This record gives sequence, C-alpha cells and structure tokens, in this order.
Amino acid sequence: MGFTYYFRVFLVRLKEKFQTNELLPMKVFKSILIFVFILGLLGCEEEPKIADTVSTFYFIRHAEKDRSDSENIDPELTQKGLGRAMHWAEILDEVPIDAIYSTDYERTQMTAAPMAVKKNLTVQIYDPRLIDIEQFKAENLNKKVFIVGHSNSTPEFVNKMIGQDKYGLIDDHQNGSLFIVEIINGIATDMRLNFNCNCPD
Repeated sequence: MGFTYYFRVFLVRLKEKFQTNELLPMKVFKSILIFVFILGLLGCEEEPKIADTVSTFYFIRHAEKDRSDSENIDPELTQKGLGRAMHWAEILDEVPIDAIYSTDYERTQMTAAPMAVKKNLTVQIYDPRLIDIEQFKAENLNKKVFIVGHSNSTPEFVNKMIGQDKYGLIDDHQNGSLFIVEIINGIATDMRLNFNCNCPD
C-alpha cells in the first residue's frame, strides 16, 4: 500500500469529519480528489524508454595483391585489385560510413583508399593482434565502420566481435567476402556476403 492509498483514506476520514461540522465546502473536497487522481495517473506512467544503440561494422579482406615477387612481404595491389577496391566503394556508396580502419600494409591501405576518398575520411591504422574489442566497440558506438584486414585477421576479428568461433580462414584467392556485424543494444548479429568483381586484370 503506497502513499496514494493512505492519502485517500485520510481524505475519506476528513470528509466525514468536515461534513458533520459543515466546515469543508464540497468544491474544495472535489478539487482535492481531482488532484489525487492526477497524481495517481502520473504515478502510473511508464519510465522513459532508453534509446537504442546501433553500431554496424563492414569487414573485408584486402583486394587482389601482386604475387609476382614471392619474397615481397608487403606487395601492392594488382590492376584487378585496384578495380575491386573501387568496387567496394561503389557497393557501399549509399552507406554513411563514419570511420575506416586498415592494417599497416600497402595492400590493405590501397584497398581502403577509394572508400576514404569517397567518404572524405582518414584511414586509421590498427594492429589486429593488439586490438581491444570492447574498447573498439565503445569508440565506434552508433557508427558505421569499414575495416580492411587479411585472410586470417578479418574472420578472427569478426569472431571476436560476435563472441563466437564461427568463421574460418578466407581462401587465399577469395577477395570478395563482406562480413557485416550489427550490434544493437549490445546484441550482435552477423552475415557474410560474397561479391564478384568483373575487374580487368
């Protein structure tokens, strides 16, 4: 029994007392009852809803790299790779990207470059071995983020984001996979799409 119940009991007793002595006008009593009724309605209002938080992450592996020198550990993209990099920027043209991340390699940064130019953003360098997942999520809350990685680091990053060991290594000649992770109020969902690129070699 809350405040409203005891206040109503008090009013009933007050009415009985003052009706006998005719000291409390009925208009005053009705006004008090209306006031109590309004208080009761206000007390029943639902608490304001907390706004949803929605963060979306687009993960890709770098585009086709130059394999002509097997000893080069940091090759650039081939002509086809450059075409695919531009293709990614076209695929996500309608998405309002807020941040772009790339590992510190020529092939990943070259893959991210067309998107950075189109969205007028600076590419942020990250090390997948040192990434703090919770901090990364917090820093990109309510953002749409484009992340370029590698055949091993990209699925590992996605797995950490969704909290599952779901995706394995990307095939070495597969450069068209797009992983989308959406986190709504802390709950992650994911999907993997594949895009062909009819880009010239």
